[in-house]
Amino acid sequence: MKSLIASKLTFLCVLLFLFSLSKGDDTIKRFQGCKRGSKVQGLHEVKLYLAQFGYLNYQHTPDHVNPYENDEFDEELEAAVKDYQSFYHLNATDGPPSKSRLSYAFASNYPSMYVPPVVSAFNRWASGTRYFTFSRANSFTTADLKISWERGDLGDGFPFPPRTTILAHAFAPTDGRFHYNADQNWFIGARPNSIDVEMVALHEIGHLLGLDHSQFQNAIMWSSIPVGAVKGLNSDDIQGIRALYGLNK
Repeated sequence: MKSLIASKLTFLCVLLFLFSLSKGDDTIKRFQGCKRGSKVQGLHEVKLYLAQFGYLNYQHTPDHVNPYENDEFDEELEAAVKDYQSFYHLNATDGPPSKSRLSYAFASNYPSMYVPPVVSAFNRWASGTRYFTFSRANSFTTADLKISWERGDLGDGFPFPPRTTILAHAFAPTDGRFHYNADQNWFIGARPNSIDVEMVALHEIGHLLGLDHSQFQNAIMWSSIPVGAVKGLNSDDIQGIRALYGLNK
């Protein structure tokens, strides 16, 4: 099973995920066994990463001490990792949707020109999995999955700060919310310095269905989205869904 299935991971797994994006295996090995109260060379890089995306903000520190420069796994870092974990994983009491037929709807603020690419993304997941069917709901409030066009602080605990590189986020089952960052440079198809709407929809729908990020760069569930290019579902994405829903039995 290649895809990382959405689940409640340990702090160590999250740290390994963070650094697998940009660091080699030798660097990752330094964090094995890392836990609250420990000091590990390079841990300050984790703090800077989490602070960049708004998960970590030291409010009270002793004079002349910069917590972003030390390598201590402290209480604030532990809390930040939990917040990061909850964004990319299911809550402990959650699981995948109990039904294969799901409805979706667009909020009134969603641009009509970008509706077809998202509909196409749902169709591609349906075709690829041969398990899910998606239909457009008559009401936004009753839909299983809700897509909206947002900016700034949404009140969901995961704001889109000004000049952020975050493109979108989606909440795993059974929440079902999918928010595009309206302040990004969106386009339909491949265009220099722009992000393809459908490609991001494919990725975020994967999260809506319960998938976490993949360790394979060719998968749509890889943790980053290419600028000025397009990519589709990969066999790893499909295998992840099949494993998550027990379709290989």
